[in-house]
Amino acid sequence: MSDQQVDQGKRTWLIATGCAGAVGGVATAVPFVSTFAPSERAKAAGAPVEVDIGGIKPGEKLTVEWRGKPVWIVRRTPEQIAALPKNDPLLADPNSERKAYPIPDYAKNEARSIKPEYLVVVGICSHLGCSPSDKFAAGPQPSLPDDWNGGFLCPCHGSTFDMAGRVFKNKPAPDNLEVPPHMYLTDTRLLIGEDKKA
Repeated sequence: MSDQQVDQGKRTWLIATGCAGAVGGVATAVPFVSTFAPSERAKAAGAPVEVDIGGIKPGEKLTVEWRGKPVWIVRRTPEQIAALPKNDPLLADPNSERKAYPIPDYAKNEARSIKPEYLVVVGICSHLGCSPSDKFAAGPQPSLPDDWNGGFLCPCHGSTFDMAGRVFKNKPAPDNLEVPPHMYLTDTRLLIGEDKKA
């Protein structure tokens, strides 16, 4: 028999408390470690955003958030598309040639879009960062010209944009509305923030 007697009760107690402490440590560590994972909002802030555009009717606008900015998806009516060339002589940059920010090649056309039916732009005025209001109805209206063909009005300083997000001449806004990188995954699914298939 050994000089030291083994106390089985003490041994059982040490094993049980050790196991309980380990479980408590894991239970505490898991929530702490999970705080390092980015939130859904943080993921959306930099990651591409997939949008279902199947429910947008002609003449309607859908707003989504990408990188903390409002992105407008407007489904233009045939009349709105047909009116775009009428605005060309009145616009500051009808062909989107200014280089304030990168303009995708697929937006260097009159409709500034991949599909003429859909306009995809960042809804922030290029003047001081205000968000323009929808003025889709054509015709005379307060703060707009009598020959208005529809578009957007920035209420801060009166900048006006047509239904392609192109700024009119002699307005405070120096540039057209930004067209973000985007691509169509299907006829009704749009991916904003990426325009090249990996």
